[in-house]
Amino acid sequence: MNTNTINPSKMLVGSFLSMVAIGALLLSLPFATKTGTSDFLTALFTSASATCVTGLVVADTAAHWSIWGQIIILLLIQIGGLGLMTFVTYFIIILGRRLNLKQKMVLQFALNRSSMADLADIIRYLLVFSIIFELAGTLILFLHWLPTMGTGQAFWYALFHSVSAFNNAGFDLFGNFNSLQAFTGDIVVNLTLSILFITGSLGFLVVYELLQYRRSGRLSLHSRLVLFGTLLLLVLGMGVILLLEYNHALASLPWSDKILASYFLSATRTCGFSTIEVSSTLLTTQVLLMGLMFIGGAPGSTSGGIKVTTLLLLAMTIWSVFSGRKDVEISKRRIAPEDVSRTITVVSISVMVIFLGVLGLSVQHHDFLKVVFEVVSATGTVGLSLGLTQSLTPIGQLIIVMIMLFGRLGPVTLGLAMAYHPQNSLIRYPEDRIMIG
Repeated sequence: MNTNTINPSKMLVGSFLSMVAIGALLLSLPFATKTGTSDFLTALFTSASATCVTGLVVADTAAHWSIWGQIIILLLIQIGGLGLMTFVTYFIIILGRRLNLKQKMVLQFALNRSSMADLADIIRYLLVFSIIFELAGTLILFLHWLPTMGTGQAFWYALFHSVSAFNNAGFDLFGNFNSLQAFTGDIVVNLTLSILFITGSLGFLVVYELLQYRRSGRLSLHSRLVLFGTLLLLVLGMGVILLLEYNHALASLPWSDKILASYFLSATRTCGFSTIEVSSTLLTTQVLLMGLMFIGGAPGSTSGGIKVTTLLLLAMTIWSVFSGRKDVEISKRRIAPEDVSRTITVVSISVMVIFLGVLGLSVQHHDFLKVVFEVVSATGTVGLSLGLTQSLTPIGQLIIVMIMLFGRLGPVTLGLAMAYHPQNSLIRYPEDRIMIG
């Protein structure tokens, strides 16, 4: 096979676009809605949001979509979160067939692996762990909701929200666009869902290394950076939110619920569930949330954003420049110049997309803060909103759809695509200097 004809980035983008299109067609059929009618744009927006595991919705998931529509949304979330190629590969494995070079290259690209070693084992671990984790969350929530909901509703709600949480989708079935505001002080719901979406945001390779830690006794630099960055953002975000909102949005809550709500709002930077009304928070808190959403989770995870490793690498690059060091070093390791270049590229393009998104959306909507918050949320595939989503114009919806697709595929694809078939020019021109800063 001629590997020069293989373009993993195009195949990855193609698989997601195909899922969005198929989901939109299914959701536009009469059986998918409770009224029997659904316009295609609403179906397209919902399909894109579910496939890109974002959670922004223009139609109330509980009120608008029938049980069949909700099942379609759940399948899109599951496939979008783990990746279509992951499921295709798993079926190839269980059928007893070997992965060919093309399939291995696409998986290597999708999973952000530097080599093709152990891809089949990683896929097995990924799917088995995901299913076990989601079923564990379903069982806990089912038993918790059973006394008030009854068997059928408790099971469906538990399954839907567990899958939605693990894949960092943020879709809910509680209606009125209130997300989880009815469970602000419910420690079972808060901890169960937050553990699910935090785990999902760590990335599959980090989870794989954690599962193998007892045998290997080591974690890669990547995994250590992800765990450190995730904990740092969670603790700092929680502390700042608690201080800012203690006598404001959290004023009516007992102190234990204040801590729980602050923790959940900080953790949900990758997911989009909310236990308090985000629009009721202070402007400073909303700016903080935009920063957290922009960062997002880890590479190769179900979350979006520029990624915590990108943030840490960018910070160390800046530190190296100011300290006069030629190399970027982290934990006694020298970072490859190519990774530094990709970091700067991913951040730059993400900022540019946010700027263009705000520019385009502000033509349709004139509340600047809501527009910026919406665009950052879509770019980070988070799903938090200040209430703009439901009033989006048709053009505004299409803009957000494109931004969600970029958020799910853009930074990752652009960053990883540079690692394939590097162009080594035969001509090297004389060096010159340009004034910067």
